[in-house]
Amino acid sequence: MSYRKEKFMALSGGHLDNKTTKGLANLFNRVLKNGMHGLCFSPYEEGQAPGDQITEAQIRRRMKIIRPYTKWIRSFSCTDGNEMIPLIAKEYGIKTLVGAWLGDDPEINKKEIAGLIKLAKDGYVDIAAVGNEVMYRGDLTEEELLDFMHQVKEAIPDIPMGYVDAYYEFNDRPKITEACDVILANCYPYWEGCSLEYSLIYMKDMFNQAVKAANGKKVIITETGWPSQGEGLNGALPSYENAIKYFINTQQWSGEDDIKVFYFSSFDESWKVGAEGDVGAYWGLWDKNEKLKFYSSNNPLRFKSRKLFV
Repeated sequence: MSYRKEKFMALSGGHLDNKTTKGLANLFNRVLKNGMHGLCFSPYEEGQAPGDQITEAQIRRRMKIIRPYTKWIRSFSCTDGNEMIPLIAKEYGIKTLVGAWLGDDPEINKKEIAGLIKLAKDGYVDIAAVGNEVMYRGDLTEEELLDFMHQVKEAIPDIPMGYVDAYYEFNDRPKITEACDVILANCYPYWEGCSLEYSLIYMKDMFNQAVKAANGKKVIITETGWPSQGEGLNGALPSYENAIKYFINTQQWSGEDDIKVFYFSSFDESWKVGAEGDVGAYWGLWDKNEKLKFYSSNNPLRFKSRKLFV
């Protein structure tokens, strides 16, 4: 193998191409057991969707499953039971990136912001996220979002505060970037149609664009992942094998370069089909029944031993 090709494979994660299915399963085993910086918490059971009330029991059950594998969790809302997520996480010794979900309903927005501030003042928030992809969706104006960010910062000045959006928004919206203490960037090569072969290089470029826009501020990747099933997008093809390779590449890069990453996501959630098409339901490391996907009956990469996950 030429030096140039060897270097490309190292940068792109191509070293996984020569792995057998058993070898890939073994590596996934080791990477997961070694743990990750952060994981996006998926609270909704089958038949539930945002707006439904979630229970302490379901949060606690899922938190126990992921507890051995992550140092941080990210939550997305401070209402409808989601406000219990950071409390239970803290009980289990997990750090919290807590989000207030902002949309086009002023009353819900007020409740979300009030909930985030209360959780932070009560000691349950390590990083506060004011909104998620609000600019991308067009739910608020830039000034409306900035007002919420300033409100939160004034109320909890000692807690790092940021806004979550696609990596390129921080270059396009310097006022929002300036208002952040920390840049919270979503980086999805999949959603830009990038093939798995080039996805790690692509994500590194996304991250570096956010770093440049941040102008010295800390950048955290708040979402990245790959679906295990569904219809593809240009060169981006969902499959169990691609999802596992992407996870391994992401975690190895995160560890080697000390990049803080919240992987998306913990559990499959069927409600996402409506917003994202059929791939929306298959972003979890665990399936909707809370079983690690390597052991699902329809998974071609099953691995015999389960002892490492007990």
